Amino acid sequence: MDVTLREVADDDLPVFFEHQRDPAYDHMAAFTRGDRDDRAGFMAHWAKIRADATIVLRTILLDGQVVGSVGSFVLFGEREVTYGVGRAHWGQGVATAALRQLLALLPERPLHARAAADNLGSLRVLEKCGFEVTGRDRGFAGARGQEVDEVVLRLSV
Repeated sequence: MDVTLREVADDDLPVFFEHQRDPAYDHMAAFTRGDRDDRAGFMAHWAKIRADATIVLRTILLDGQVVGSVGSFVLFGEREVTYGVGRAHWGQGVATAALRQLLALLPERPLHARAAADNLGSLRVLEKCGFEVTGRDRGFAGARGQEVDEVVLRLSV
């Protein structure tokens, strides 16, 4: 399994859009815009975040094929990480390998992360990469149309 990262290219966006359209993917991602079939909104969102110099975005490649994205952004004054891998590649270590590579690109510490409390796969990825649970919160999950419990994590070193 060869997991690599590269800059996001325009041709990656249709793959990311199809991932988001998968109901299981969207449910686990939870904190999305809420209308997974809105291609124009999706493209506008990606144009906006790709233009923001404070956001680090990378495409995840598995054996040369686009399988997801990983990134980092500032929320509430703290740098957070995010990632998503298409459901066909869940449970294979792809997200863990990609996040480890992203962490090597980001010298800033601490880093933060949040995941829906029922997203056990994502929580395992974060813990494998050294993140520790620091608390719990509730947030509105657009994909679910309601507030959900979330776990707050931090990477100190």
